[in-house]
Amino acid sequence: MQEVTRLVDGYRTFLNGRYHHEAALYQRLSEQGQHPHIMIIACCDSRVDPATIFSAAPGELFIVRNVANLVPPYEPHGDYHGTSAALEFAVTNLGVEHIVVMGHARCGGIQVFLDGVDAGKAGDGFIAKWMSLLNPARGAALRSGVVGRAERLQAVEHEGIRHSIDNLETFPFVREHIAAGTLKLHGGYFDVASGILLSLDDETGEFVPVVAD
Repeated sequence: MQEVTRLVDGYRTFLNGRYHHEAALYQRLSEQGQHPHIMIIACCDSRVDPATIFSAAPGELFIVRNVANLVPPYEPHGDYHGTSAALEFAVTNLGVEHIVVMGHARCGGIQVFLDGVDAGKAGDGFIAKWMSLLNPARGAALRSGVVGRAERLQAVEHEGIRHSIDNLETFPFVREHIAAGTLKLHGGYFDVASGILLSLDDETGEFVPVVAD
């Protein structure tokens, strides 16, 4: 019950604070709809809320979150595709101009995936099937020669972002908008402990700090 009470208390704080000060904005959004220019595909990890990290206003970001911020390849004949549906809506209905795949350090989902593969226990549940999308990223990390648990985890986190960006380009509507010059893809990586945000450099393929020291 304490957790539920905390939510109610938090709502009161929001209602009397941020909502009170931005009531006109919320009213305008309710009447005119949302028109975000940026979509962020982020991890559902409770420590890495994109709206908080980017100090975003209501209506500014279109966000989809899943375990390990993964983008599946274009598979129109499957069953249910929450991330793919959000992607289609963002590009074809909202006309977003940027898509950011945003990973983060110390990702629990990726660590569980690596531990399971190492132990020969990949599993057969929802998580195992979803995390199998990281098999190419794991292979790339191993080929890079990284050693040590922490280094390998970070290497797969980085490769997972790169692989998800590659998967984004398998969607026809994404390719069409990129070719038309109306859509750009980006990679981001947030370190929970240090607060440092890295971006994927288009030319070098490496992650570099967004803000210089």
